[in-house]
Amino acid sequence: MLKHATHIVWDWNGTLFHDIDAVVEASNASCAEVGLAPLTLERYRELYRVPVRGFYEHLLGRSPSDAEWAALNVSFHRHYRRLAASCGLAEGAADLLAARRAAGGTQSLCSLAPHADLVPLVTAHGIAGHFVRMDGASDLTGAAKAAQLARHLDAMDGMDPRRAVVIGDALDDAAAAAHVGARAVLYSGGSHSRASLRSAGVPVVDTLAEAVAVADRVSA
Repeated sequence: MLKHATHIVWDWNGTLFHDIDAVVEASNASCAEVGLAPLTLERYRELYRVPVRGFYEHLLGRSPSDAEWAALNVSFHRHYRRLAASCGLAEGAADLLAARRAAGGTQSLCSLAPHADLVPLVTAHGIAGHFVRMDGASDLTGAAKAAQLARHLDAMDGMDPRRAVVIGDALDDAAAAAHVGARAVLYSGGSHSRASLRSAGVPVVDTLAEAVAVADRVSA
């Protein structure tokens, strides 16, 4: 019998992977190409949203054309890939993942990062073996995570969502969890301000260690 009945579904960007500064820098670089002023970290956290096209719509003050959206998206990922090379895991992430696996708990990774980028990056940081499954996005559309999370859980022999807790840094993580009938814990070290995260009505924490402890508690 598993010591931990809770299955944790981890988010990657802004959660396990501490890349928020790279994300903001890449966003500013892509926005500069269409004449937008740079954002501070605080302002980015206030404005960021998923689907990502809505984020740019807010910045532009209008809906971007398909051509503008495609150019912004490609530009962001080009700059981000360069900057991500210097980013590391969030504090304590590697030890938490290893300890949970050693204790018999299961965990997986579901991210909106492109799958082709995600798996090599996770592997390079030496933590791929801690996950029973890893799924990134199949395209660069920046769509919401709900449908992807549903596919992710179904692919694990139809795992019961009631056993799963999503740990992420965005309101979209909580929305995706609610969509499939799972629970969520939101971490304040990533893409959203703490005030924004609280609006989701789920637990908000400031460390990943606390996120794991709360995940076990809310699913008990």
